[in-house]
Amino acid sequence: MTRPADENADPAALDAVEQRPSLPPKQGIRLSPLGWTAAGVVAFWLVMAVIGPWIAPWHEADFIEFDAKGEYVLNPSFMLPDKAIHVYLGTDYLGRDVLSRIVWGARTTIGISLAATFLAYGLGVTLGITAAVSGRALDMGSSRFFDAVLAFPNIMLALILIAVFQSSIPLLILLGGFIYAAPVFRISRALGQDIMVQDYVEAAKARGEGLWWILTREILPNAIMPLATDFGLRLVYVILFVSSLSFLGLGVQPPAADWGSMVRENMRALSSGLDGGALACVAPAFAIASLAISINLIVDDISAASGGRLAGRMS
Repeated sequence: MTRPADENADPAALDAVEQRPSLPPKQGIRLSPLGWTAAGVVAFWLVMAVIGPWIAPWHEADFIEFDAKGEYVLNPSFMLPDKAIHVYLGTDYLGRDVLSRIVWGARTTIGISLAATFLAYGLGVTLGITAAVSGRALDMGSSRFFDAVLAFPNIMLALILIAVFQSSIPLLILLGGFIYAAPVFRISRALGQDIMVQDYVEAAKARGEGLWWILTREILPNAIMPLATDFGLRLVYVILFVSSLSFLGLGVQPPAADWGSMVRENMRALSSGLDGGALACVAPAFAIASLAISINLIVDDISAASGGRLAGRMS
């Protein structure tokens, strides 16, 4: 809507306003060809996490008992791929289909990691922004608490808590959310403090806007892109964290399939030279690497599109 002109306004100033070019349209996130390839890989694993169990050739706990001729298999461990019985990546050390367990494991690994990352962001962003806009006492208290959490190595803290409460999927989600809420808190607090001293926030305060209005209209909209970028990096850390616990035997427990535990269970095949053993170990490791690297490539593209400012804020 056009505002009425002031009768006392300078005509030259009004002409300058009318001739001022309009603001450039906002541009969406642009990915490079490599970034789009990475996005396709991430989308593939997300789809597998949702529909994988329905399209997997076998259940994650099924044993291969019969060959293509219908004869009983005496030793089904580390079998070579056989399309006739729908075993496309061979079998593991117990004779279970590797491809099916990778597909089933996508739901477990990605599901736990996503839930833990969302929990970490729910805690970290809420407490970080609150600390940034609150008084000194709350800011100092919450900052010192999360500094203490960061002082413990992640795996060591997880090992202590798992030894006390025993490993389970809810505990893994809580562990990942609690441990990684600390770095999210620091990033959110730094972003909030940086935005709070900007001129547009000072102008909002001068207009008499309340704290809730400033939080929802000024701080969060300006912090959303750096936080979204960090979410991708944090998801990679949680995936590697959960896989590391499973590799140590303290993560997802058998017979549930998990990529980290699959690598640990089939490692002996690499040194023994068993036929088909390499696929049983390398395939889940490749799944972890492909997902982690693809998310990193997407984050790099988003950061590069912003001139590297996001990476600087997260360092």
